[in-house]
Amino acid sequence: MEFTKYRLGDIADIVNGATPSTDVEEYYNGNIPWITPKDLSEQSSKYIRNGERCITEEGYKNCNTNIIPAHNILMSSRAPIGLLAINEIDCCTNQGFKSLILDNSKADVEYLYYYLKVHMPEIEKLGSGTTFKEVSKDALNNLEILIPDIVNQKRVAQSLYIIDKKITINRRINERLEGMAKLLYDYWFVQFEFPNDEGKPYKSSGGKMVWNEKLKREIPEGWEVKNIGNMVELNIERISSQDISSEQYTPIEVLPQNRMSFSDVASLDKAVSGLCRYKKYDILLSNRRVYFHKICIAPFDGITRDTIFIIKTNKQNYQGFIYETLNTDHFFAYAQKNSYGSEQPVLGWTTVANYYFAKPNNNIDEKYSRKVQNIIDTVILNEIEIMKMTSLRDFLLPMLMNGQVEIKEK
Repeated sequence: MEFTKYRLGDIADIVNGATPSTDVEEYYNGNIPWITPKDLSEQSSKYIRNGERCITEEGYKNCNTNIIPAHNILMSSRAPIGLLAINEIDCCTNQGFKSLILDNSKADVEYLYYYLKVHMPEIEKLGSGTTFKEVSKDALNNLEILIPDIVNQKRVAQSLYIIDKKITINRRINERLEGMAKLLYDYWFVQFEFPNDEGKPYKSSGGKMVWNEKLKREIPEGWEVKNIGNMVELNIERISSQDISSEQYTPIEVLPQNRMSFSDVASLDKAVSGLCRYKKYDILLSNRRVYFHKICIAPFDGITRDTIFIIKTNKQNYQGFIYETLNTDHFFAYAQKNSYGSEQPVLGWTTVANYYFAKPNNNIDEKYSRKVQNIIDTVILNEIEIMKMTSLRDFLLPMLMNGQVEIKEK
């Protein structure tokens, strides 16, 4: 396979983004997707359709952002450098991007996405600045790249796409399964429409509700008020980094937001201290305020920092119920309110243990946990498969990009 040298500016128009004035309300809540680096940092897919905010036509006209047509590449150029995504619809970005609008006769969007991913360390070195590094438009325009012809680009990209498609399918399956578990939890334990003795929804079928002063709300008659500490224990099995050989390391930053489990791990610096061992099915909860929303069920045995609580339920039949109870907006608000410290607020274990909730008197919490156990098992199996597929893709990626491995035409 032959490669041709280009400047990046020869195969793509590199455009900046911008931010409309945040003081003008009329510039926001429109229908033009507006992407920020934060939007890319909070997703695991290589594709993006929208960000947290949209801007109006008026907002677009009153700043120097650019519309990036669908199926091009968004790349963050500062804070941090190197977040990548392919936009599935027309969009624009803030000033933290240098986006690439490709010449489709020379560059395939999927191939170039992977190429940039492999060569990101070189791109990061182009950054300059004192407060934070930023890659300039000129530096990217002049970046020399070696790529094959468009036919071979598409062939290589297709082989990687097949792996990524399987990863995407697994993630979508997990999203739906997790949504089902959460929906059932809300129906039974928030709306109190669990099945009564006749199999009918409790509250809407006339089930008696009583006011609970501690929780400041009505709960089903006969239910008790318990705290989390009655149903779980904190595992603190400390371990030295010097004694670790091949265990999976999971810092806070790797734990995903709003996902039941995870497939990413990080390499361990032997200088890291405060390590603890967790087991498969343990519940991991960050105790740092900025990450309170990161709560997951461990898909394998591993190690993590003591900035993550490792929680074991007293009974396996409580696992799904306890996970969802700690994964509610109500618990997050409680954790935010009761954290301590000014610079990096922390959540104490005693505070977690003293979180009160309505405990059923009819084992409906155990029934719920048994029902969702298959969901938890399937999610974990899918996450492990995602890990294997990601490892395979990342192994093949550099070799495919530099021609060490070729994809033969059938």
